[in-house]
Amino acid sequence: MAVPQDLDDTGKYLTDDQFADKFFANPQQQLWYQFGAQSHAGKVRENNEDHFVVVERLRVSKLLLTNLDRGAGALGEETTYAAVVADGMGGERFGEFASRLALETMFDLAEKATSWVMKFTDFEAQQIRQRVKAYVQGIQSALQEYTRADPALVGMGTTWTSALCLGPDVLVVHLGDSRAYTLRQEELRQVTHDETVAQAFIDAGKEPQSVQQFRHLLLNNFGGDKQDVSAQIHHLRLAEGDRLLLCTDGLTDMLMDDEISQILQTVEDVQQAADTLVERALDAGGKDNVTVIVVSAG
Repeated sequence: MAVPQDLDDTGKYLTDDQFADKFFANPQQQLWYQFGAQSHAGKVRENNEDHFVVVERLRVSKLLLTNLDRGAGALGEETTYAAVVADGMGGERFGEFASRLALETMFDLAEKATSWVMKFTDFEAQQIRQRVKAYVQGIQSALQEYTRADPALVGMGTTWTSALCLGPDVLVVHLGDSRAYTLRQEELRQVTHDETVAQAFIDAGKEPQSVQQFRHLLLNNFGGDKQDVSAQIHHLRLAEGDRLLLCTDGLTDMLMDDEISQILQTVEDVQQAADTLVERALDAGGKDNVTVIVVSAG
């Protein structure tokens, strides 16, 4: 499977002469997406600080009046999907509130957006980073506004890992240590890069087993006192038969990648695959909230 490119590499600055060529998307393979999702508080925590959403967005054009022979009817329909997992932190109800607030703010911002991204083109790629930055800053501002209003909320925050499915193109946005994986045939690959102190040590050459005590210390997330936060953005191209997994660390702390891969390969129904992943995490100890979204491309 090709290594996904960051959006810095997917589009170049367009001159006026190039604009028309890049504005219209070329015909491309259509994919149908199926989703399964599950979330559980686990066996240790009393409340579930994870939240998830899967959203379908439609754009439909209908011909109302004409003297053309084709008559009235639908001209075409486009469908995109967005899936998000968010793992809250801050203790008791505050982590739950933070992850819920992040998702609700996303809905509010989407309602105010002046345009939607429905196709992926080089032209759109130039705007994706600016759009993501606007959403990220809007969510961060919402969390900080609540913190300023109520000092008891200081320290709350949430991870964020989302996937926007635009035909075969998928844009993954990531802050923190909730992960995105792809499965193509028998190859499971982690798309996102954990933003934790432990991973930073590992990147610097430390042995993973020597830094386990730092694996839950985040270097990037929504919340906290930083005015500006940034997100990883990954561009994937999926094909028929591929699967995409979004999950919180309640899954990856309990299951090795090999077991996750085996479940995604052998459990055909996407909802059953999501249920099985959560069940296996609980059987392994269920030490944290666990949330998964399984996406199947066909």
